[in-house]
Amino acid sequence: MGRLIAEFDWSSSLGPISGWPQSLQTATAILLRSPVPIVMLWGEDGIMIYNDAYSGFAGLRHPELLGSKVREGWPEVADFNNHIMKVVHGQGKTLAYRDQNLVLYRHGRAESVYLNLDYSPVLDESGKPAGVIAIVVETTAKVEAEQRLMAEREGLRRMFEQAPGFIAMMTGPEHRFGMVNTAYSQLIGHRDVVGKPIVEALPEIGGQGFIELLDRVYQTGEPYSGRGVGVLLEQSRGAVPEERFLDFVYQPIVSEEGTISGIFVQGHDVTEQKRNENALRESEERFRLVAENAPVMLWMSDIDGKCLYLNRAQRAFWGVTPEAISDFQWGSTIHTEDQPMLYGQLADALQSYKGFTTESRLLRTDGVYRIIQTTAQPRFGGKGEFLGMIGVNVDVTETRKAEEALVALNTTLEQRVAEEVAERSRAEETLRQAQKMDSIGKLTGGVAHDFNNRLQVVSGNLQLLQKDLAGNERAERRVANALAGVGRGAKLASQLLAFGRRQALEPKVVNIGRLISGVEEMLRRTIGEAIEIETVVSGGLWNTFIDPGQLENALLNLAINARDAMDEAGKLTIEAGNAFLDDGYADRHEDLTAGQYVVLAVTDTGAGMSPEVAAQAFEPFFSTKPQGKGTGLGLSMVYGFVKQSGGHVKIYSEVGEGTTVKIYLPRAHQTEDIKANPLAGNIVGGTETILVAEDEEEVRNTVVEMLGDLGYRVLTAKDALSALSVIESGVPVDLLFTDVVMPGPMKSTELARKAH
Repeated sequence: MGRLIAEFDWSSSLGPISGWPQSLQTATAILLRSPVPIVMLWGEDGIMIYNDAYSGFAGLRHPELLGSKVREGWPEVADFNNHIMKVVHGQGKTLAYRDQNLVLYRHGRAESVYLNLDYSPVLDESGKPAGVIAIVVETTAKVEAEQRLMAEREGLRRMFEQAPGFIAMMTGPEHRFGMVNTAYSQLIGHRDVVGKPIVEALPEIGGQGFIELLDRVYQTGEPYSGRGVGVLLEQSRGAVPEERFLDFVYQPIVSEEGTISGIFVQGHDVTEQKRNENALRESEERFRLVAENAPVMLWMSDIDGKCLYLNRAQRAFWGVTPEAISDFQWGSTIHTEDQPMLYGQLADALQSYKGFTTESRLLRTDGVYRIIQTTAQPRFGGKGEFLGMIGVNVDVTETRKAEEALVALNTTLEQRVAEEVAERSRAEETLRQAQKMDSIGKLTGGVAHDFNNRLQVVSGNLQLLQKDLAGNERAERRVANALAGVGRGAKLASQLLAFGRRQALEPKVVNIGRLISGVEEMLRRTIGEAIEIETVVSGGLWNTFIDPGQLENALLNLAINARDAMDEAGKLTIEAGNAFLDDGYADRHEDLTAGQYVVLAVTDTGAGMSPEVAAQAFEPFFSTKPQGKGTGLGLSMVYGFVKQSGGHVKIYSEVGEGTTVKIYLPRAHQTEDIKANPLAGNIVGGTETILVAEDEEEVRNTVVEMLGDLGYRVLTAKDALSALSVIESGVPVDLLFTDVVMPGPMKSTELARKAH
């Protein structure tokens, strides 16, 4: 190029070389000695002077480019070069481009090339920009190689992304994540792990053995594969790890030199498959557990009808052991007359994959033919393939006999229908009576509860007033009369509460025989010498769980009623024994459970009752006695007490023949409670703290005043929840005095338990 420049005619552009300024000559000398492609653009027109390396870059444009104006020499990039001349020559700035893509015509056709371009101004003797030095390095091959590599990587990435399982690339002994596909990212909860070592990216897998496996593969170069391996993974940082099951491969990445640079991880999340397998296994185990204990005979066959499984009931029917099932010829047990029919239906089912129901006679292990109803359905596998039949055999011999007997009894249909209608009418009447008694009981109990609260207020204030009137004989007498009236009202309320099943019971395990012996003398004094009393207690009498005081009261009421019914002359029989009430009896009576009971029967030889009177006998205030001779609450109290105790009471009566009242009390299997004599003493008061829980304000105020008058410190609460809050606050409480029935979300029994 030095020779070409020296021989070039510069007269029309830069003038003779001898007249070139020193700056131009120096710059030319420098670029000619450079091994990299350099072109100098001199003056505003950018007259081109370049070296040998640039001439190779110019291709077929050389040597015409020498001495040409840059905008004309490269017309296809004139705008680009115009910008260069304005910025670098005009403004004295530098420009640099890396991998700049330009389309050049170097060999008579358009070429897309990539260039690294560096532009610097050349200053003249006055220090002003006179030209531009351009270093031009073609990077087309490099860029295209990078593009191919990127394309290959993109293809690899797409392949990874489209892979059916999860994939990860790990590098170095730290097992640093180089790449993960979407499936892997989903597996680990979309955490950012690329560039991080596995112990930092997935800290929860420490101690699960996977890092040790990676170390072994990296050190030995031997791949590792696992199937159905469980791993605990967090779906998000700090979340509770979730167990997943994986099939995976650790494949070492080996370079051409034979060194291991990383590990390729590939696998599948088989959690659902594993869970399905576990569920199937559990389902099969449950099936076998249910089948083995099923009350019906169950069997399974293969596609040819051969026996595969017989449950315990079916094995017992045929006398087959589990080990002998595979060789058992069940067809030999079919009655010869039934074989064609059963074989034909089974063959059709095996061919058409349909179920069937039939009946045939099968020989039992004791040599007796039984009528067996067989219901079978086809079995299919997970892929829909036919596996055989599954069926249930039910012994219907007795049913068929009953049906035959039923046909024979059709002549008595009218009579049986009439009996059934009558029985249904009796049941409906019993139900109506029970519902009526329940409704009356609820009403009576509610009234009695409120009445009792009012009486407590009156009683409490009268007792307080009694102290204030001490020494006033007339006033004291009047208060005493008022308290006596309150007492009679309280007794009435107690009887009503008993009928309404709302009285507070104190049940104990009691032997009724001993209870009858204990009250027999009292009964004799109560009903008079003119009435003969006979007690009969069965041997081996069971215990029952009952309030003994209330039972004594009930027995006394029955005895008094019997005395009045016999007009104070006759015989009273008291019997105690064991009884069993069956399902049939229980079905005919409301709120009665079949089972073992202790029965107490009180029988008199009195006038008896008509069915209409007996139907109303337990209703409160109903009485056949003259006015003023009774409250009509004795039997009502007995009824409510027995029902509240889980028992049953029944009246058997006939006019002119007498009456028997039977009380059925549930049997208790515990030993009898020993009766203790209560201690009695004077009311003395004290200084302890008592917490009073009562919803009725008047009752609460009366109780507080009475306790305060005795010297106690009193805290109050309007319901169970408020009382519990006082207890939990830490305030010292010596005694909890609480109403039994209060409104609110917490019951008094629960309050007592929590307080204790």
